[in-house]
Amino acid sequence: MTLITGSDFNALFAEFKRSAFRLEGRDRYYAPDERERLRKFLAGEGYDVASRLAAPWWQMIRDATEGGKRVQRVRVVTEPLGDYSRYALAGARINIDGGEDIRYMARDKAVSLGLPEHDYWLFDERLVARLHFDDHEAFLGADLVEDPDVVKQHLQWQATAWQHATPYDDYIR
Repeated sequence: MTLITGSDFNALFAEFKRSAFRLEGRDRYYAPDERERLRKFLAGEGYDVASRLAAPWWQMIRDATEGGKRVQRVRVVTEPLGDYSRYALAGARINIDGGEDIRYMARDKAVSLGLPEHDYWLFDERLVARLHFDDHEAFLGADLVEDPDVVKQHLQWQATAWQHATPYDDYIR
């Protein structure tokens, strides 16, 4: 299996035509560019909005949604929320303001619905990018799958997750 990373992975977000969906199921992620924001958040200094808005990822998603593309995400979370999940929840409003639609689902519900444990992006209902992480939660890369049976299964998981997840504004209440 060959994993794509960096600019090859980011190209997926420039190339999709209609929709990108993410099922996000980990309680923690390690991304070097988030370290300082996370540290400040956990120290009680709030969420560093300015550095987030300057991040290339945020601009890439905003450009996609302003271009009429749909970007959706379901975050599966363990409740009560751990430090990283609280941090991600605090930053979700920035993604939403950039055009992404984010929903939340408790882990026990995801398990009962038979959702997968792996994270993935599904692009244009035809391409699955299954995400891989190391033991320290760092992103290793994605393997790309266009096999119709695999795509069909991920489409079913997407529909189930979306139907049963709680929109961000309702979740934070």
